[in-house]
Amino acid sequence: MEKIRLQKYFTDCGILSRRAAEEEIKAGKVRVNGFVAQLGDKIDPENDDVEYKGRKIEAPKGDKFVYILLNKPCGVVTSAKDEKGRICVTDLVKCGTRVYPVGRLDLNSQGLILVTNDGELTNKLTHPRHEIPKIYEVDVVGKVTTEQLNALNSSMTIDGYIILPVKTEFLTKNDSFTTLRMTLFEGRNRQIRKMCEQVGLKVARLTRVAIGSITLGDLQSGKWRYLTKDEIRMLKN
Repeated sequence: MEKIRLQKYFTDCGILSRRAAEEEIKAGKVRVNGFVAQLGDKIDPENDDVEYKGRKIEAPKGDKFVYILLNKPCGVVTSAKDEKGRICVTDLVKCGTRVYPVGRLDLNSQGLILVTNDGELTNKLTHPRHEIPKIYEVDVVGKVTTEQLNALNSSMTIDGYIILPVKTEFLTKNDSFTTLRMTLFEGRNRQIRKMCEQVGLKVARLTRVAIGSITLGDLQSGKWRYLTKDEIRMLKN
């Protein structure tokens, strides 16, 4: 079998993110065939023995992968572990398998987040060239002018990076709040909040409602469900 980088093996096994695996390897907590591993080592998953903190690590077989949709509440960290002891998305998903979130939603945002132990799919979905649309409903304070809406629909510069145009349209509007529907094909850090701030809008609530054809539906905040076979097929294809 073709050899792969050790940190990728950890993501494939759903144990650690690639960055976290690199830190643990550098800290000397990983052994391959009995020897302390070095950053940059490659392994043959079928023939090499990998240990992390004294425990053997094995990739799950295809029928052991799980794919979950969670409705993340505000105040929950999109991570498998938080150094400040805050509630993480994996604390809400009790599926009997170690899983990790795909991508991120910031602390004060809510809605659809995918959780899985399929490291290969996670890497695919979080790659910058990945083009599955992510749809958000955004409540902003006050009225949104035509000029502001046009600006949000245009290419903008965020943190020195020229973002792709984001399709933005009205859902509801009144004197107090306006709800916008925004469709992204990329996901820069806190992109929607920074876009709105740039055109003078204050975000009151931000909810991700869909990733591609996978929708939040009527799933209650803090609850989760397994993806259907059709939903899994859509993500993989």
